[in-house]
Amino acid sequence: MGKEMQRVLEFYSGIGGMRYSLMKAQVNAQVIEAFEINNIANDVYQHNFSHRPYQGNIQCLTAADLDKYAADAWLLSPPCQPYTRQGLQKDTGDARAFSFLQILELIPFLLQPPSMLFVENVVGFETSDTHAKLIEILEKTNFITQEFILSPLQFGIPYSRPRYFCLAKRKPSSFGNEFLNRQLIQSPKPLFEPFNVDSKEDDLSLEDRHNLLQSCQPIEKFLVLKNPSNDTDVESAASTTGVSNDISRTSGEDNENEYDPLDKYYVHPSLLERWGSAMDVVYPDSKRCCCFTKSYYRYVKGTGSLLATVQPMKRDKTSLKEQRLRYFTPREVANLHSFPEDFEFPEHVSLKQRYALLGNSLSISVVAPLLHYLFTEA
Repeated sequence: MGKEMQRVLEFYSGIGGMRYSLMKAQVNAQVIEAFEINNIANDVYQHNFSHRPYQGNIQCLTAADLDKYAADAWLLSPPCQPYTRQGLQKDTGDARAFSFLQILELIPFLLQPPSMLFVENVVGFETSDTHAKLIEILEKTNFITQEFILSPLQFGIPYSRPRYFCLAKRKPSSFGNEFLNRQLIQSPKPLFEPFNVDSKEDDLSLEDRHNLLQSCQPIEKFLVLKNPSNDTDVESAASTTGVSNDISRTSGEDNENEYDPLDKYYVHPSLLERWGSAMDVVYPDSKRCCCFTKSYYRYVKGTGSLLATVQPMKRDKTSLKEQRLRYFTPREVANLHSFPEDFEFPEHVSLKQRYALLGNSLSISVVAPLLHYLFTEA
């Protein structure tokens, strides 16, 4: 009755979001090796999983190297910078795309190719030359694909972070909803139930989008500093939620305000004057916040939402100073990414590094059901 444990390779493993997603998916699979070139990310991964990923250059791997693992599935979250709207969009000409292209080009030469492949990246990847190369190689090597663009908002999480996903199975394996093969779907419903491809459920009307937001939990459910105006409550929350690990165990320039480490979360008035009109301000009862990028905390424009800690009489940009805006803490960003409560950073990882690592991670609430769908036999 019991099927053999699926052997999984995790490429670009970062701080372990993909592995946590695999665990949450509750499939019969085990990560046998992870690959990540970032030393600090590997410190975090090792701290949480007691295993340090392979830190060599992925471009140096050969088909023979990969065959030795006899992996059933490859999970890949390659660098997104070649495809981001804010980047230079060099696509295949960006050096950060080379390792992923190299891995793809090894697939036809494998004696033991994986039976499943999972790729995550930013929206925009689906129109790139790299994407075209991915689909070309998968089709030539007998894979069938289903592609998705999904956001945590569609899973009840008040976090707008749409991402592209490619799910691939090697024949004779197949998906439950076979008529979705070679299609790009923007609804999560196929992951949970039979899906009518003609229902046009990805074309959300304004009313549908409003209802989607209303179905999300409020942001306050993900906060650990829920009452910053009361020092006693803040210190109590910090001690019981692990936020103290965010605010007091950092190094270098992040420790300037040791007399009151909470000060580092508040946005400086000079930034309000300069960038206030461009800030995305949310409140504890909001049902949406913007995607946190790896530059969050370094820049305030276009890198993620800021939280108003004082409720204004009128919610507009004219009273930003009175609203006492602050950054979401790393633990709160991790909560919005659906990382488990026992996830933590090693003490030596600085505050800015934590934000950067989380900005490069993924939404577990989105990836887990996708992996469950991928690993389920039709």
